[in-house]
Formats: sequence, C-alpha cells, structure tokens
Amino acid sequence: MTTDTGSDMPREQGGVCAEGNLHGLYLLFNAEEQAEPTLRKVLAEIAVWLQASADQNADSAFNGFVAIGANYWDTLYPGARPQQLRPFPSFEQDDRKAPVQPVDIFVHIRSDRLDINHIAAMEVCHRLKGLVQLVEEVRSFRYLDNRDLTGFVDGTENPQGSHRRTVALVGDEDAGFAGGSYIHTQRYQHQMARWNSISQKQQEDTIGRTKVDNEEYASQDKPLTCHIKRTNLKDADGNSMEILRQSMPYGDMMEQGLFFISCCRTPVHFEAQLKSMIHGDGHGHYDHLLNFTQAVTGSAFFAPSLDFMEQAAG
Repeated sequence: MTTDTGSDMPREQGGVCAEGNLHGLYLLFNAEEQAEPTLRKVLAEIAVWLQASADQNADSAFNGFVAIGANYWDTLYPGARPQQLRPFPSFEQDDRKAPVQPVDIFVHIRSDRLDINHIAAMEVCHRLKGLVQLVEEVRSFRYLDNRDLTGFVDGTENPQGSHRRTVALVGDEDAGFAGGSYIHTQRYQHQMARWNSISQKQQEDTIGRTKVDNEEYASQDKPLTCHIKRTNLKDADGNSMEILRQSMPYGDMMEQGLFFISCCRTPVHFEAQLKSMIHGDGHGHYDHLLNFTQAVTGSAFFAPSLDFMEQAAG
C-alpha cells in the first residue's frame, strides 16, 4: 500500500510526522454541551495557527496538531467519519490492563524550547475558553539521547524520512480523510524502584536490546516475553505492522513515566501491538515490561487534515 504524496494530497497537520523535540506539552479537553458549532471553527483556527507558528518558530522546531476523540467525533463532525475510527480497545488479562479514558480533544505541542510550548498552550487555552474543560496537562522532555526513563533508547524502530508519512497518514484508501492520522495515547507510570532493583541483564532481557549500545538481540536470543518480540509484529501477508511513535518521557520526583503516542494510517497496528503486550501469543508469553510499568490512561483520536477541518468549520 502506498500513499499519494502528490500536490492533490490534503495538507496534513505538521506535528503528526514531525521529527523529535526536546520538550512536549499535551492538553486533553472535554467539550462543553452544545459547543460544537463554535468549536468546529475554533479548532480549525487553532490547527492553522499551530501550522503558522511552526514557520514563525522554526529555530525551535515548533510543531503541533489537534486530534478529535473517537467517542466525540460524531458529535463534532456528524457529516462524515473516518472509516476505521473506533474507541480505544479494552484489553485485560490477569493483573495487566489497558485502561480506557475517552477524551474529546487532544492538542499536541512540541518544540525545543519549554517557554515557546508554554506560550502556545496559553494561546490554545485562551481560544478554547468557555468551549471546553481541561482534563489533563502533561509536560514531557527528551531524556539523554532519546531514552526512556528505564534507560533504554526509545523509538529505535520508528520509520525514517518520507516513510514516516507513508506509515502515519491516511492515503487514498479513505480519500475523504487523506492526510489524517489515527492517534492513540497512553500515559504510563513506571515503577522505577522495582525496575532499578533488577540487574542490567534482566532489564536487557525484558526489552530485547542492550542498554548502553542499543543493539537488538539476535532473533534466536530474544525471549518470547521481551518488549521487542511482543511489539514488532507482522500482518497476514508478512508486512511489518509499523506505527510512528511520538512518545516522550514525563515526570517529577513524585511520578515518572512515558506519554505514549502512536500515529498511524490505521488503528489496526496499534491495537495488535497492545493486545500482544497484554494477552501475549496465546501461550502465556506477555510483555514482561508490563511488570514494571502501568498505563493509567488510554484514548483514541483522529487528527484530520487542515483541509478537512477548514471545510467542516464552514
């Protein structure tokens, strides 16, 4: 499957496929009753403003996007719906659970300057005043050389270059929503004391990579319970079920973790990965990283193209 990247492709929101940054700021909102007519217009204006701000703040690599919750989509945009948009999947096995927390709107802001992110967030909240309630705000940061707080490099398998757009953006298979992306978010809380109590070799066996050099284990050496084994999946035709991860660590001295973000042209890949982590392979081999971290939120969104948002705003 290929993506049409020609001039007829709707304008995607730049933050979906953007390269990594030093700082992230995530705003999650629920809409007020009967706010939709105004909200459609304001959200389109915010998406366009984020895009324009990327040009004005190019020195800090500013980017962002707006995404609409799967459970709220029909209320905001009753006229049309992305073909595969559905609620966040509910998976539970033994003491492993992926909690579901539907949220109406997700505004994703990133740059290499914390102050620029803060200013952008204030502007977003100002424009949305009276239309929404802020449910959660999370501020994230790059840790060392793109590592998770567990000490392992994160996102090594991410698509590179133009392939990012092929993986993340809907193409002509759903022409009305081309240039959009299915977004899944989870905020994971790490049990750092427990993680740090095991040996480096045990940590490496849990991930399937070496910690310092970030070298992937040979196929025959990967435990069936390692994180890489449970998330590097192939479909029925043998194609890699790729996602574009835009995850970043977050935390303070009270709580540390990962704000996980998946961007993909289909929700199927993320859902398959999460199911594989929690339920395993049918033989009890679940992702042992879940012994050291727990998702506390889970939301599904769609980030439409700028063209769609402007047209829907009337």
